[in-house]
Amino acid sequence: MFELILGVLKESIIISGFIFVMMMLIEYINVQTHGIWQRNISDKKWKQYLTGAVLGAIPGCLGAYTGVVLYSHSLISLGAVVTTMIATSGDEAFVMLAMFPDKAIFLTILLIIIGIIAGYLTDRFIKTKKITHSFEHNEFPLHKEDKCQCYNPKEFKSNLLNPSFNRVALVSLIVLLLVLVLAGVIMTDAKEWIKYTVIITGLFSLFVVFTVPEHFLKKHLWDHVFKVHLPKIFMWTFGTLLVINILLNFVNIQPLLHDNMLLVLLFAVLIGIIPESGPHLVFVTLFAQGTIPFSILLASSIAQDGHGMLPLLAESKSSFFIVKAINIVVALIAGYGLYLFEMG
Repeated sequence: MFELILGVLKESIIISGFIFVMMMLIEYINVQTHGIWQRNISDKKWKQYLTGAVLGAIPGCLGAYTGVVLYSHSLISLGAVVTTMIATSGDEAFVMLAMFPDKAIFLTILLIIIGIIAGYLTDRFIKTKKITHSFEHNEFPLHKEDKCQCYNPKEFKSNLLNPSFNRVALVSLIVLLLVLVLAGVIMTDAKEWIKYTVIITGLFSLFVVFTVPEHFLKKHLWDHVFKVHLPKIFMWTFGTLLVINILLNFVNIQPLLHDNMLLVLLFAVLIGIIPESGPHLVFVTLFAQGTIPFSILLASSIAQDGHGMLPLLAESKSSFFIVKAINIVVALIAGYGLYLFEMG
């Protein structure tokens, strides 16, 4: 039992560490490219669907939040929001990239295609004039300050000689992750290119932490990524992996799942109704273990959207329920259709 817990702990550290450095980079890129999503996208529907798909494909909640804000300012249609929410996998996208990168990329491409089709059909057949209303100003964490000056020689010297506690803590965590990987303590069975990706990403994250101004470091990297996302991601990852591994090692659930796959598919879609990052991780882990087919992972990924829908729930409850209903129907159709194909 101790070895099982230790193995789960190591895997949780790998996944959480990868997510941690990736989320810091995405936060950094978001500020550096502030405003890019609002330029010249509302004049053509295909631009809106493409924008929604790109936003949804961005790992984490940031892209989905941005899609909601664009919708609330009438820059994209309800169909484009459907595209965004189908394409997004929330924080679990990072987990899937860490656990099975090739299949995660294929899944994302598939979600984008399905999302664009569903978005077009939504705008084609659902009249949105009664749904859309004057939205109040959004104050979600989309970082509206001026573009960050990422590298200043004077600030860089000060950051090195007089680092703040937050900077020291973030550097220590990244260095620890790199040392564990290079020393072979973690990721011993990972493919070489995955190890190199983590190392390169970690090194670039160090550059970011060393060079960004104190305001960016504290508000974006520390308060948002480290304090809000990382603890929750680690606990969900560790808890889910522990439960799944206990079930797989001490309870013979294979016959139960194998004989009731359609019920599992339905359950995966219903779980996706919850606007929360975490529950979807159960099905990600089951797929990684080879316990459920790709069709169930696809259905779960379509139905769930992490925290992405929470801003929409706050802004327009009618839009929230319509988008959720569409996602559920699409998830059931796509998941069941692919399941029949897999069984055939």
